[in-house]
Amino acid sequence: MNRTRLIRNLFVPRLHGLDRYATDAEYLQRKVLVHLLKKGKHTQWGAKHGYDKILSYEQFARSSAVATYEDLKTYIDRMRHGERNVLWPGQVRWYAKSSGTTNDKSKFIPVTSDGLRDTHYRGGKDVVAWYLRNNPNSRLFDGRALILGGSHAPNYNLPHSLVGDLSAILIENINPLVNLIRVPNKKTALLSDFEEKRERIAREAINKDVTNLSGVPSWMLSVLNAVLDVSGKANISDVWPHLEVFFHGGVAFTPYREQFRRIIASPLMHYMETYNASEGFFGVQDDPSDPAMSLMLDYGVFYEFIPMEELGKPSPAVVPLWGVETGRNYAMVISTTSGLWRYLIGDTVRFTSLHPYKFIITGRTKSFINAFGEELIVDNAERGIEVACKATDAEVREYTAAPVFMDEHGRCRHQWLIEFSRPPADTEAFAARLDLALQTLNSDYEAKRYKDITLQRLQVIPARPGVFDDWLRQQGKLGGQHKIPRLSNERKVIEELLRLNG
Repeated sequence: MNRTRLIRNLFVPRLHGLDRYATDAEYLQRKVLVHLLKKGKHTQWGAKHGYDKILSYEQFARSSAVATYEDLKTYIDRMRHGERNVLWPGQVRWYAKSSGTTNDKSKFIPVTSDGLRDTHYRGGKDVVAWYLRNNPNSRLFDGRALILGGSHAPNYNLPHSLVGDLSAILIENINPLVNLIRVPNKKTALLSDFEEKRERIAREAINKDVTNLSGVPSWMLSVLNAVLDVSGKANISDVWPHLEVFFHGGVAFTPYREQFRRIIASPLMHYMETYNASEGFFGVQDDPSDPAMSLMLDYGVFYEFIPMEELGKPSPAVVPLWGVETGRNYAMVISTTSGLWRYLIGDTVRFTSLHPYKFIITGRTKSFINAFGEELIVDNAERGIEVACKATDAEVREYTAAPVFMDEHGRCRHQWLIEFSRPPADTEAFAARLDLALQTLNSDYEAKRYKDITLQRLQVIPARPGVFDDWLRQQGKLGGQHKIPRLSNERKVIEELLRLNG
């Protein structure tokens, strides 16, 4: 029986709603804001900022400044100790552990039942809706879903709250019926030791008919290699002949694309990007021919944007969604049904279309190199590596980069530590091609590289296999949704990695 043919009809009504994104974006976003304010006025935060009197977006924008985690930390700490009606009505039990701030090792992002229902789980359903529309011959539901998740962190738990990776929270709270069509089992999925989890997933999954994968590309690739080791097969398509799609997110797919294509031989394999963070579900690649994602407009998320040139100013200009322009880099600000208000999430995006609103993630507000005025962002780095790999027949598994500051002769450069899954024949040729690609992609970098006057050609240091995993293990971040910092304006991360590299 073709279960997918029967189930796909359940998604048709929602597709009509998604089609409204192209015509009713402003209306949908204003409706979300009204809902947020209606709930928020019953909280301590809402009372402090007069949410019961706000009648327009302009009033909302004047009600409070854009907030960082440090601005909300005191409120969140009180919530974790059981206090009610602080940032969102009622008591919030779950918190997603995210990478830390300047002052703390970790951030604890509230995840309310409203946020789970109207944002995270709704996002997962919409991914499937769009995928089935684009693939009318899909047999997605006729097999199992291999969903790769994180774990709980009991050392962070307080009597009134629980902490885990977002993926673990989603697995813990998901409808039990979903467990009938997913692998691995819940106990394995929530293991904290990634290396043990990887082996157990491989052994549990090799005899299942897996049709789809979901997870972070770097960790999924590690699991798939374990599947090949356990099964003795040369290709994933020999293990799961009906595998048809990988729903991926968390890190850019560019460095991993060729590696996935090499170990999954099926010409019918699809790849679909999602933007699902601890703070919310924000985007879906609805068109397989377009790398940009559609912004999800009718969830429990209201969006605002700060032009990157305004970021860091005492009173930066902030625009709502209907005020953005294509081709500009923006820092994203969100207000959500999990109690984040005008929250600077830390990601930067660039819109490629306004009807509908489609965007690409260009990096992080703290993940860039601008030591010499070059303003290098993650999007430049990912595209530059793709060019260099094609030119030198190389494959990159992981990388990080940082500036080398001026020596006594006034020379400076960028230093890249790269772990290759397939090294180039000539590392210097790879470095030269990457450097040239970055000059093509970034006019500021090109200007600083002019005649080697300010910035010398970048340096590539090949990393030993596994050094990035060793660093993550040392940080207690191996597996789950953790990822390597790609670009840094200072040298702390790369120096730690270089010491491990030997």
